[in-house]
Amino acid sequence: MTPAEREHVLNCLSESRDNILRSTRGLSREQLHFKPGPDRWSVAECLEHLIMVENRRIGEGMAAALKQPLDGSKLSAYQGRDEELVRLIENRAERAQAPEPVRPAGRLPDDRLLQEFEAVRKRTSDFVATADADLRKHFSPHPRFGDLDCYQWLLLIAAHSARHRAQIEEVIASSGFPRAATA
Repeated sequence: MTPAEREHVLNCLSESRDNILRSTRGLSREQLHFKPGPDRWSVAECLEHLIMVENRRIGEGMAAALKQPLDGSKLSAYQGRDEELVRLIENRAERAQAPEPVRPAGRLPDDRLLQEFEAVRKRTSDFVATADADLRKHFSPHPRFGDLDCYQWLLLIAAHSARHRAQIEEVIASSGFPRAATA
């Protein structure tokens, strides 16, 4: 990872964190759990999903990928197309189904959601700030996009947050969303 890449991904992670916090701070329990439809997620479910995905990717996926020996012949399925990958992830025109292990199930109490989101994002940002491995030469498979290099996985984490921030804003803008905060 070049210094410019490190700075870019840190900025993406910071911006996506700030946007999630701006969209969700101060929501009441009723607002956090409002669902615009039976097949739609609540704000709380979006937050729980983001926490689980980021924990799994950095805690397990990235660690496992960095332990693998380097293979100079291997390339990312999106080699040289980082921005295309980010656009695909952020695009909400195509709905995606979360894999079972990262589907929200109310595992976290409401008052811990934002704390846990901030904690996992801090761990991710700390990892980026101190990583000395060549993240462009370590790979991990994505179920939809194929093999991605570890740098692209970090971009994906930020883009995934942006995708769900848009979803959160859709929930908040829906007609039945409780407008008055009721604690």
